[in-house]
Amino acid sequence: MTPIRNPILISACLIGINSRYNGTNAVRRDLIKRYANKILIPVCPEQLGGLPTPRPQAEITPPCSPSLSKRGAGGVVIDITGKDVTKEFIHGADEVLKIVRLLGAKKALLKEKSPSCGVRLIYRNGEIINGMGITAQLLKNNGIEVEGID
Repeated sequence: MTPIRNPILISACLIGINSRYNGTNAVRRDLIKRYANKILIPVCPEQLGGLPTPRPQAEITPPCSPSLSKRGAGGVVIDITGKDVTKEFIHGADEVLKIVRLLGAKKALLKEKSPSCGVRLIYRNGEIINGMGITAQLLKNNGIEVEGID
């Protein structure tokens, strides 16, 4: 397979795909215009991890699980119903990394404040804190440039 020339990974919700937890998107038309001459590869780690859309909102909460520790993340992922969805978030992040490697992407544009995609900011206990999402951290740990998009 011939790699795509300079593909950029992007959170699916940022280009208008209804993939957010509440079944909506966070389309950024300015971003789409800015990268109009690039190949954008949309991904939603939570969907790739097997979670439905819509789905209960989730947050990364302490204590840290061994699976997240090796990825640099600081806790387990619990949805608002109290269900531990860490496994699904890790699986989704791993699937995104497979896509990155398959296509040769070197950069990812990721939705801030997401427990998967947040680059600088995530939610904890309903408040915005400094932190990285599961997928963002895994990509960064594997040498991919990650840019947070609000």
